[in-house]
Amino acid sequence: MNSTDTQENKFLGKVYLLGAGPGDPGLMTLKGKGLLECADVVIYDALVSPAILAMINPQAEQINAGKRMGRHSLLQEDTTKLLIEKAQDHAIVVRLKGGDPFIFGRGGEEMAELVEAGIPVEVVPGITSGIAAPAYAGIPLTHRLYSSSVTFVTGHESAGKYRPTVNWSAIAHGSETIVIYMGIHNLPYIVEQLTTAGLSVDTPIALVRWGTRPDQEELIGKMGTIVEQVENTGFGAPAIAVIGSVVNLHSILSGCRPQ
Repeated sequence: MNSTDTQENKFLGKVYLLGAGPGDPGLMTLKGKGLLECADVVIYDALVSPAILAMINPQAEQINAGKRMGRHSLLQEDTTKLLIEKAQDHAIVVRLKGGDPFIFGRGGEEMAELVEAGIPVEVVPGITSGIAAPAYAGIPLTHRLYSSSVTFVTGHESAGKYRPTVNWSAIAHGSETIVIYMGIHNLPYIVEQLTTAGLSVDTPIALVRWGTRPDQEELIGKMGTIVEQVENTGFGAPAIAVIGSVVNLHSILSGCRPQ
Protein backbone atom coordinates (compact mmCIF):
# COMPACT_ATOMS: atom_id res chain seq x y z
CA MET A 1 0.00 0.00 0.00
CA ASN A 2 1.49 3.33 -1.00
CA SER A 3 1.27 6.62 0.92
CA THR A 4 -1.66 7.81 -1.19
CA ASP A 5 -3.71 4.74 -0.29
CA THR A 6 -2.84 5.22 3.38
CA GLN A 7 -4.04 8.82 3.28
CA GLU A 8 -7.29 7.89 1.50
CA ASN A 9 -8.10 5.20 4.06
CA LYS A 10 -7.12 7.19 7.12
CA PHE A 11 -10.78 7.79 7.97
CA LEU A 12 -13.24 4.93 7.71
CA GLY A 13 -16.41 6.81 8.41
CA LYS A 14 -18.50 9.81 7.52
CA VAL A 15 -19.90 12.47 9.82
CA TYR A 16 -23.48 13.65 9.39
CA LEU A 17 -24.47 17.00 10.89
CA LEU A 18 -28.11 16.20 11.51
CA GLY A 19 -30.83 18.62 12.53
CA ALA A 20 -33.19 17.01 15.05
CA GLY A 21 -35.89 19.63 14.57
CA PRO A 22 -37.56 21.51 17.43
CA GLY A 23 -38.74 18.56 19.53
CA ASP A 24 -41.87 16.98 18.09
CA PRO A 25 -40.63 13.62 16.75
CA GLY A 26 -43.08 13.91 13.86
CA LEU A 27 -41.02 16.80 12.53
CA MET A 28 -37.83 14.76 12.19
CA THR A 29 -37.01 14.25 8.51
CA LEU A 30 -37.18 10.76 7.03
CA LYS A 31 -33.49 10.99 6.12
CA GLY A 32 -32.60 11.96 9.66
CA LYS A 33 -34.62 9.12 11.18
CA GLY A 34 -32.91 6.63 8.87
CA LEU A 35 -29.47 7.87 9.90
CA LEU A 36 -30.27 7.55 13.61
CA GLU A 37 -31.50 4.01 13.11
CA CYS A 38 -28.23 2.87 11.53
CA ALA A 39 -25.72 5.13 13.31
CA ASP A 40 -22.64 3.73 15.02
CA VAL A 41 -22.07 6.82 17.16
CA VAL A 42 -24.43 9.71 18.00
CA ILE A 43 -23.10 12.86 19.65
CA TYR A 44 -26.13 14.90 20.65
CA ASP A 45 -27.00 18.30 22.07
CA ALA A 46 -28.95 19.19 25.22
CA LEU A 47 -32.13 20.36 23.52
CA VAL A 48 -32.71 17.17 21.52
CA SER A 49 -35.98 15.73 22.83
CA PRO A 50 -36.19 12.28 24.47
CA ALA A 51 -38.56 11.16 21.69
CA ILE A 52 -35.87 11.87 19.10
CA LEU A 53 -33.18 10.16 21.16
CA ALA A 54 -35.43 7.09 21.31
CA MET A 55 -34.98 6.73 17.52
CA ILE A 56 -31.25 6.03 17.89
CA ASN A 57 -29.93 2.58 17.10
CA PRO A 58 -29.80 0.84 20.52
CA GLN A 59 -26.37 -0.55 19.63
CA ALA A 60 -24.95 2.92 18.93
CA GLU A 61 -22.60 4.72 21.27
CA GLN A 62 -24.41 7.82 22.58
CA ILE A 63 -22.50 10.85 23.85
CA ASN A 64 -24.05 13.95 25.42
CA ALA A 65 -22.28 17.08 24.15
CA GLY A 66 -25.05 19.41 25.27
CA LYS A 67 -24.51 23.09 26.00
CA ARG A 68 -26.84 25.00 28.28
CA MET A 69 -26.42 28.34 30.03
CA GLY A 70 -23.54 27.88 32.51
CA ARG A 71 -23.29 24.13 31.93
CA HIS A 72 -21.19 22.58 29.17
CA SER A 73 -20.89 18.80 28.87
CA LEU A 74 -18.14 19.25 26.27
CA LEU A 75 -16.29 22.31 25.08
CA GLN A 76 -16.80 23.13 21.40
CA GLU A 77 -13.24 22.24 20.45
CA ASP A 78 -13.52 18.95 22.34
CA THR A 79 -16.70 18.09 20.44
CA THR A 80 -14.97 18.59 17.10
CA LYS A 81 -11.97 16.51 18.20
CA LEU A 82 -14.35 13.77 19.29
CA LEU A 83 -16.04 13.74 15.88
CA ILE A 84 -12.67 13.38 14.20
CA GLU A 85 -11.66 10.53 16.50
CA LYS A 86 -14.93 8.63 16.08
CA ALA A 87 -14.80 8.94 12.29
CA GLN A 88 -11.55 6.97 12.32
CA ASP A 89 -13.20 3.92 13.87
CA HIS A 90 -16.86 4.04 12.84
CA ALA A 91 -18.69 4.18 9.52
CA ILE A 92 -21.65 6.41 10.48
CA VAL A 93 -21.07 9.17 13.00
CA VAL A 94 -24.04 11.47 13.64
CA ARG A 95 -23.69 14.90 15.20
CA LEU A 96 -27.29 15.42 16.34
CA LYS A 97 -28.19 19.05 16.86
CA GLY A 98 -31.46 20.63 17.97
CA GLY A 99 -33.35 22.46 15.23
CA ASP A 100 -31.22 23.02 12.14
CA PRO A 101 -27.42 22.62 12.22
CA PHE A 102 -26.77 25.89 10.37
CA ILE A 103 -29.23 28.15 12.24
CA PHE A 104 -27.42 29.32 15.39
CA GLY A 105 -26.16 25.77 15.84
CA ARG A 106 -22.44 26.13 15.04
CA GLY A 107 -22.87 23.53 12.33
CA GLY A 108 -20.98 25.66 9.85
CA GLU A 109 -18.00 25.86 12.20
CA GLU A 110 -17.95 22.12 12.85
CA MET A 111 -18.33 21.31 9.18
CA ALA A 112 -15.43 23.57 8.22
CA GLU A 113 -13.16 21.93 10.78
CA LEU A 114 -14.13 18.44 9.62
CA VAL A 115 -13.47 19.38 6.00
CA GLU A 116 -10.09 20.79 7.00
CA ALA A 117 -9.29 17.50 8.73
CA GLY A 118 -10.13 15.61 5.53
CA ILE A 119 -13.18 13.83 6.94
CA PRO A 120 -16.21 13.15 4.73
CA VAL A 121 -19.10 15.19 6.11
CA GLU A 122 -22.68 15.91 5.09
CA VAL A 123 -25.30 18.26 6.51
CA VAL A 124 -28.88 17.05 6.92
CA PRO A 125 -31.13 20.07 7.56
CA GLY A 126 -33.77 20.12 10.27
CA ILE A 127 -36.79 22.30 11.00
CA THR A 128 -35.61 25.25 13.04
CA SER A 129 -37.46 26.24 16.21
CA GLY A 130 -37.74 29.84 15.06
CA ILE A 131 -40.23 28.70 12.43
CA ALA A 132 -41.84 25.69 14.13
CA ALA A 133 -42.48 27.10 17.61
CA PRO A 134 -44.43 30.16 16.39
CA ALA A 135 -46.37 27.94 13.97
CA TYR A 136 -47.47 25.64 16.79
CA ALA A 137 -48.47 28.74 18.77
CA GLY A 138 -50.70 29.96 15.94
CA ILE A 139 -48.35 32.77 14.91
CA PRO A 140 -47.55 32.91 11.17
CA LEU A 141 -44.29 34.77 10.70
CA THR A 142 -45.53 36.28 7.44
CA HIS A 143 -49.05 37.33 6.50
CA ARG A 144 -50.20 39.45 3.59
CA LEU A 145 -51.93 41.91 5.91
CA TYR A 146 -49.27 42.12 8.63
CA SER A 147 -45.77 41.11 7.60
CA SER A 148 -43.81 40.59 4.39
CA SER A 149 -40.38 40.14 5.99
CA VAL A 150 -38.74 38.25 8.86
CA THR A 151 -35.44 38.71 10.69
CA PHE A 152 -33.85 35.86 12.68
CA VAL A 153 -31.35 36.94 15.33
CA THR A 154 -29.57 35.43 18.30
CA GLY A 155 -30.23 36.97 21.69
CA HIS A 156 -27.21 35.28 23.24
CA GLU A 157 -23.95 36.98 22.37
CA SER A 158 -21.16 34.81 23.72
CA ALA A 159 -17.76 36.07 24.71
CA GLY A 160 -14.58 35.49 22.77
CA LYS A 161 -14.23 34.52 19.13
CA TYR A 162 -17.90 33.52 18.79
CA ARG A 163 -19.16 36.96 19.72
CA PRO A 164 -21.15 38.64 16.95
CA THR A 165 -22.22 42.25 17.17
CA VAL A 166 -25.99 42.51 16.89
CA ASN A 167 -27.14 45.85 15.49
CA TRP A 168 -30.39 46.10 17.42
CA SER A 169 -31.11 49.53 15.99
CA ALA A 170 -31.05 48.19 12.44
CA ILE A 171 -33.11 45.16 13.44
CA ALA A 172 -35.77 47.36 15.03
CA HIS A 173 -36.49 48.84 11.60
CA GLY A 174 -35.35 45.97 9.38
CA SER A 175 -38.54 43.91 9.02
CA GLU A 176 -42.11 43.55 10.24
CA THR A 177 -41.40 40.36 12.21
CA ILE A 178 -38.41 39.70 14.48
CA VAL A 179 -37.62 36.20 15.76
CA ILE A 180 -35.09 35.98 18.57
CA TYR A 181 -33.35 32.76 19.57
CA MET A 182 -31.90 32.28 23.07
CA GLY A 183 -33.10 35.71 24.17
CA ILE A 184 -34.79 35.12 27.52
CA HIS A 185 -31.67 35.62 29.62
CA ASN A 186 -30.92 38.96 27.93
CA LEU A 187 -34.54 40.02 27.39
CA PRO A 188 -34.38 43.25 29.46
CA TYR A 189 -31.35 44.41 27.46
CA ILE A 190 -32.89 43.41 24.13
CA VAL A 191 -36.18 45.18 24.88
CA GLU A 192 -34.31 48.30 25.94
CA GLN A 193 -32.21 48.30 22.77
CA LEU A 194 -35.17 47.80 20.45
CA THR A 195 -37.43 50.37 22.08
CA THR A 196 -34.61 52.91 22.35
CA ALA A 197 -34.11 52.43 18.62
CA GLY A 198 -37.74 53.39 18.03
CA LEU A 199 -39.76 50.19 18.25
CA SER A 200 -43.05 51.06 19.95
CA VAL A 201 -43.60 49.81 23.49
CA ASP A 202 -47.04 48.70 22.26
CA THR A 203 -45.53 46.27 19.73
CA PRO A 204 -46.88 42.76 20.42
CA ILE A 205 -44.41 40.09 21.57
CA ALA A 206 -44.81 36.37 22.17
CA LEU A 207 -42.49 34.06 24.04
CA VAL A 208 -42.82 30.38 23.13
CA ARG A 209 -41.19 27.88 25.49
CA TRP A 210 -40.44 24.25 24.58
CA GLY A 211 -41.90 24.79 21.12
CA THR A 212 -43.71 21.83 19.46
CA ARG A 213 -43.45 19.65 22.57
CA PRO A 214 -46.43 18.51 24.65
CA ASP A 215 -45.52 21.02 27.38
CA GLN A 216 -45.25 24.01 25.01
CA GLU A 217 -46.40 27.25 26.63
CA GLU A 218 -46.71 30.83 25.48
CA LEU A 219 -46.51 34.22 27.16
CA ILE A 220 -48.13 37.02 25.16
CA GLY A 221 -47.58 40.71 25.89
CA LYS A 222 -46.21 43.99 24.62
CA MET A 223 -42.67 45.30 24.47
CA GLY A 224 -43.32 47.74 27.31
CA THR A 225 -44.55 45.11 29.77
CA ILE A 226 -43.06 41.75 28.75
CA VAL A 227 -40.03 41.92 31.07
CA GLU A 228 -42.31 42.46 34.07
CA GLN A 229 -44.52 39.58 32.90
CA VAL A 230 -41.52 37.27 32.72
CA GLU A 231 -40.42 38.26 36.21
CA ASN A 232 -43.93 37.79 37.64
CA THR A 233 -44.56 34.42 36.03
CA GLY A 234 -41.08 32.95 36.20
CA PHE A 235 -41.21 32.20 32.48
CA GLY A 236 -37.80 30.86 31.49
CA ALA A 237 -35.62 29.43 28.77
CA PRO A 238 -35.49 27.73 26.37
CA ALA A 239 -37.85 29.95 24.43
CA ILE A 240 -38.25 31.76 21.14
CA ALA A 241 -39.38 35.40 21.07
CA VAL A 242 -41.56 36.67 18.23
CA ILE A 243 -42.04 40.43 17.88
CA GLY A 244 -44.47 42.11 15.51
CA SER A 245 -48.13 42.50 14.65
CA VAL A 246 -48.39 38.84 13.54
CA VAL A 247 -48.47 38.00 17.26
CA ASN A 248 -52.04 39.34 17.33
CA LEU A 249 -53.09 36.30 15.30
CA HIS A 250 -52.28 34.05 18.26
CA SER A 251 -55.70 34.73 19.82
CA ILE A 252 -57.39 33.51 16.63
CA LEU A 253 -55.17 30.64 15.51
CA SER A 254 -53.70 29.12 18.67
CA GLY A 255 -56.57 26.68 19.03
CA CYS A 256 -55.45 24.91 15.83
CA ARG A 257 -52.23 23.57 17.34
CA PRO A 258 -51.11 20.25 15.83
CA GLN A 259 -51.94 17.21 17.91
